[in-house]
Amino acid sequence: MSISDSKPLLVMRRITKVYPDGVKALEGVDFEVARGEVHALLGENGAGKSTLMRILFGEIQPTGGEILFEGVRVRWRGPWDALSRGIAMVYQNVRLVPGLKVRENLRLFLSSLGLSTSNLDERVSRIAEDLGFKIDLDALVDELPMGARQRVDIVKSLLAGAKLIILDEPTSNLTPMEAMQLSATVKRLKSMGVSVVYITHRLEEVEELADRVTILRRGVKVGVFRPPFNRERLASLMVGEIDLKPRGRRSKPGARRVLSISRLTVVVEGVERVKEASLDVYEGEILGLAGVAGNGQEELVKSVLGILKPASGNIEVLGRSIHRTKDFYKLGGGYIPGERSEALALDMSVAENAAFIYFNQSGKTILLPSDMVRLYRELVGGFGLVAAGPWTQAGRLSGGNQQKLVVGSEALRRPKLLVAVNPTQGLDVATTRFVRNLIASMADEGTGVLLVSSDLEEVLELSDRIAVMSRGKITGVISRGEASMETIGVLMGG
Repeated sequence: MSISDSKPLLVMRRITKVYPDGVKALEGVDFEVARGEVHALLGENGAGKSTLMRILFGEIQPTGGEILFEGVRVRWRGPWDALSRGIAMVYQNVRLVPGLKVRENLRLFLSSLGLSTSNLDERVSRIAEDLGFKIDLDALVDELPMGARQRVDIVKSLLAGAKLIILDEPTSNLTPMEAMQLSATVKRLKSMGVSVVYITHRLEEVEELADRVTILRRGVKVGVFRPPFNRERLASLMVGEIDLKPRGRRSKPGARRVLSISRLTVVVEGVERVKEASLDVYEGEILGLAGVAGNGQEELVKSVLGILKPASGNIEVLGRSIHRTKDFYKLGGGYIPGERSEALALDMSVAENAAFIYFNQSGKTILLPSDMVRLYRELVGGFGLVAAGPWTQAGRLSGGNQQKLVVGSEALRRPKLLVAVNPTQGLDVATTRFVRNLIASMADEGTGVLLVSSDLEEVLELSDRIAVMSRGKITGVISRGEASMETIGVLMGG
């Protein structure tokens, strides 16, 4: 019997989620899963994939819509309700108790749900055999590689009687070999009649595993497709249609190379997060680094900043090697982190925060209140910062004004190299436009910019060249004029 002929196991109708601050995460989304189906949920970061599945799993409540499971309308009070009916979720970062053995984790989980722990070893052995692998019940969770922890979590779900398992970006933290093992496990689950919702942005995984794929973009469903899949079409639908207006490279012939990354490999907890990556950024240029979060961008940035020590390769700013964070700033580096909390002390004043950023590498050992007030006034006058006064707590500013504080303070320093990570994430339209214009202006004045962003519109709007990162590798570097939705989408999918 085909998927279209069978009654769906799950039906989600007109699911909407609007948060108290007015952000609309989902808008009228319909989603179905058949029994024994692998249904991929595809989309960029922020498309609403995880939000939809967290609603299905009972972690958050929808603003509107309904859920039918096995033909019965349901409304979960929490994840325990979903688990009791046969829905389980396996997260990117597996939720097991560190310091405990696998057996202890499984007993704790089953006991918390009021389920029997009798004959546990035998039941685990039988499930693991059906899935084609072994589980060491006496192993400490902390000592297991990520792939083995994930297998424990899948077994845990089946012990609870899961009929549908949600896998949330399941290969994002796996080695290539572990990813192959997971693929085999998903196929075994399907053969056992277990339905799988496979949240991903990787097109090759969709092609290999999915019976159907639903694509979300900015909280709206844009289509449902069956094999054979057209990778270019899926990529275009995933990232949307953006008016591409090619423009010339800002940097002039003979411009200095402000950042050089050569054959960089970064290993974190035994996993290669960056693999033989090479990039150059020139003065007056914005190089956009596109890709879905979790593909090595964070580790690459931390290496440039001198926070992580590479396993191999070299990083130079203006021809000098970077070995520690002090080197990065001393050579003229500036940094806008993806999380404002990384740059700001929210319980301290606006003036103090601005001073710490601006004077970080000034060589001053004493900061006078007059210095701080002068800097505050420059931020208010030049960057539109709105605050009650220089000594207002930074934590009391709106998110947009906090970002103006960070970006404005860096701009006043006139760095030779600016590393900007998701600089407009979570901002309103007006502040987004302000920050993007400011970054463009810095490049026009000669700053070389490495723009690391999961927002493809941002990358396309600002960049002179675009590099794409997938699974730790630079999968391509193209000029802005060569960029297309299909090209970037395919490169993002690996």
